[in-house]
Amino acid sequence: MLTPIIENLGTIAITLLLIIVVSCIILTIIRDKKQGRSTCGGNCAHCNACAGCRPKK
Repeated sequence: MLTPIIENLGTIAITLLLIIVVSCIILTIIRDKKQGRSTCGGNCAHCNACAGCRPKK
């Protein structure tokens, strides 16, 4: 019963690490969005949603 788990322990550990990293990234993006921060790169010349990243007047 434990043999498949032990044989794939490296794969399981890397998968769990990736899940944790991706979850942290997603939570950071959500937290920044709630605080009104933008993920805009600042290059408005090539931005299709430029009005969305500027603060409203």
